[in-house]
Amino acid sequence: MGPEATILLMSRILRATPATDDADHIPLLVDSNTRVPSRIRHLIERSGPDPTPVLIGMARRLHAAGAEALAMPCNTAHGYLPAVAAAVPIPFLDMVSLTAAKAAAEAPPGPIGVIGSPALEITGLYERAFAAHGRGTLHPEDRDALLGAIRAVKAGREAEALAPLRAATEALAAAGAAAGVVACSEFSLVVERLGGPLLLVDAVDVLTEACVGFALDTPLHGEPAERAPIG
Repeated sequence: MGPEATILLMSRILRATPATDDADHIPLLVDSNTRVPSRIRHLIERSGPDPTPVLIGMARRLHAAGAEALAMPCNTAHGYLPAVAAAVPIPFLDMVSLTAAKAAAEAPPGPIGVIGSPALEITGLYERAFAAHGRGTLHPEDRDALLGAIRAVKAGREAEALAPLRAATEALAAAGAAAGVVACSEFSLVVERLGGPLLLVDAVDVLTEACVGFALDTPLHGEPAERAPIG
């Protein structure tokens, strides 16, 4: 997915892994493919190609290289997950479902705010995920501001994203959100600088926890193992 999002997930897995030596860390097989077609153009602007074939090709390459589970640090791309997961015989760690489960368990009663690409609202990804836990969702109304924040982070201008993201969290809190999910990996890059009135659950943190848990607990080729490779 986005190269910074990919590196962010790798770095968080590194920090989250209990290790005292190089050999203690989790083997990662990474396809940092910067040619995945834009999810924003395909889902929002309706002008770009479907990313599904490229994502399927990446999943198959990682499986062929030895990955025993797959992870994708892009919330919006989980709209293509059913087709991609069906193309390989290994588990796909579903960041959206896992994040909804964690936020629903930790937040007080009430709807959950979703801070991410407007494509998430269009596809209803988090609506379905939270409905499984009896929770409703809220989305910030200013879609253009969120898209601008995403593009600013992708262009290396992270500071420009802070004001619209703070405005989004404040608007969600004022609308009655019980908590929020940081549902865009570009926003995960700046979440520690946000602050604000809402309890925030970062989807990249949730995916990190799932990757580490899988790698530490899963048998490798039928034998007990401490580290199973993640793609």
